[in-house]
Amino acid sequence: MSTKSALTSALALALGALALTACQSDGTGAAGAGPASSTAASDPAASTAPSATDIAPSATASSAATTAAGAPRTSGKPAAAAAKPKAPASKAPAPKSEATSDSYAFTHPCAAQQLTVRVTRISGAPSQRVISVRNNGSRSCGLSYYPLVSLDSAKAGGGHTVRPIIPSGLGGAPAYPVYSGHTAYAVIDLDPSGATTGTVPGVDELNVLADGDHMPDAATLNFPLGDGALVLKPKLGLYRSNVGDAVSSMRTADYQS
Repeated sequence: MSTKSALTSALALALGALALTACQSDGTGAAGAGPASSTAASDPAASTAPSATDIAPSATASSAATTAAGAPRTSGKPAAAAAKPKAPASKAPAPKSEATSDSYAFTHPCAAQQLTVRVTRISGAPSQRVISVRNNGSRSCGLSYYPLVSLDSAKAGGGHTVRPIIPSGLGGAPAYPVYSGHTAYAVIDLDPSGATTGTVPGVDELNVLADGDHMPDAATLNFPLGDGALVLKPKLGLYRSNVGDAVSSMRTADYQS
């Protein structure tokens, strides 16, 4: 090899070494692109992009994909969660309880199945009987102004049927209301005059239909009066909330039913 050729080769090697050193020290070269890309992938801001489940239920699938791909967000909460829920509409006041409602009773007659009917004596007044009608239902109900009552013999075809007189001039409310768990009272006096002669023979039974306006005759209940009961021009009062008032009503009876 000549001296000129040797010098040319040495110069070429030196120039190559200088070029390699420059490439390694330049942060803007292609060699620096790899690390910069890795840093972007690990950026916390990029990892907070919402998934499809973070989007409000009303969002479409395409809008969810756009957000997940890196669309800008205005809040760290999904759209549905960011909005404050509306206050529930206020409920209308509850109506008056049907258990103690007169208006409900006026339009709902008592059913025989919801009642307990009893007949008892009054201490010190042997000719009087108290008819009590208890409402066992959960709602109020209405009765006729007075029970439908008759007196006769328990034996078929025996004796006479007697009906009591009642107060006249009835009117007002369409029914007598009986609240749930309450009792209505009516009083009958078998022999108001106290006579011991002229009484109707063979009468030993009191028949009571709690509501003569709405109940069938089959709902009539029969109560024994016992032997020796004296019956003459009996009087029956209207339903009242206590026995004392029921007795007072009975004494005003003046009309043959």
